[in-house]
Amino acid sequence: MWFYLAALLGLYLLRRWYREKQTVSNLTEKYVFITGCDSGFGNLLARQLDARGLPVLAACLTQQGAEKLKEATSQRLQTTLLDVCSTESVVKAAEWVKSIVGDKGLWGLVNNAGISVPTAPNEWLTKGDFQKVLDINLLGLIDVTIHMLPLVRKAKGRIINISSVMGRIAFFGGGYCPSKYGVQAFSDSLRREMSCFGVKVCIIEPGYFQTMITNEKLILDNFHGSWERLPKETKQAYSEAYLQKLLKETREIQHRCSSNLSLVTNCMVHALTAEHPRTRYSAGWDAKLIFLPMSYIPTGLTDWFFALSYPKPIHVE
Repeated sequence: MWFYLAALLGLYLLRRWYREKQTVSNLTEKYVFITGCDSGFGNLLARQLDARGLPVLAACLTQQGAEKLKEATSQRLQTTLLDVCSTESVVKAAEWVKSIVGDKGLWGLVNNAGISVPTAPNEWLTKGDFQKVLDINLLGLIDVTIHMLPLVRKAKGRIINISSVMGRIAFFGGGYCPSKYGVQAFSDSLRREMSCFGVKVCIIEPGYFQTMITNEKLILDNFHGSWERLPKETKQAYSEAYLQKLLKETREIQHRCSSNLSLVTNCMVHALTAEHPRTRYSAGWDAKLIFLPMSYIPTGLTDWFFALSYPKPIHVE
């Protein structure tokens, strides 16, 4: 009996491997629009796709970011400026893309733009802190998708939304985790709506990676800023010692982050070029071996695990 089960499992894995190796034809004629290409995942993805001969439309937040990317790529790659928080900017970008792709439509939309700060214990933050992250990571992603969707439908193409393992398990406070949970929900509903049009929606769930967007200094300065504006009563409840432990833990996490960004961008490339892309891609060993399994175990066990690894205010230890 075990032999037959092993044989069935082997056949399933072989079939899956074969299907995932099949690539889309005429890739050099398929346009891909990527947000957040100034640095990090978006920048690397744009360069990878350009090297493979795909016509890339890269959206950057700054002119400096756009110029540096153009210097590192071929003439196929074209850039535009985009602030995903501004609907006016999104509309202009959509019109620009339409003028380029024409009747072919847009094969790939990669919603990569995002930020991780402000982040801190929830009590240290304001509504505006949450809104800043949600406006970019979730509402900006939705706005870009809605305006690009007619072009993607025309090409029967792909929408790649960058979520996170924090879209499965909320490990820290602030707007980042809620925004990534929202990306998951939006992507799931969109995938079901678009399936009848031949459009495929994929979610990328990276673990912890070192990017220029989430650098150590930026996060530590964010913690200090949130702490300094707290009322005296709240500071006493948490204590200065807790702040220092939080900063130390953050430094250690940052140093453990993977610097191999291609683990994430390779997932994006596969989602854009494979004939049969996955619905979800978990990028990084921490995502595969820790966060993904933990999202399925009982909540009590997850809470216990994080209680052991996360610092507590000095008065409640």
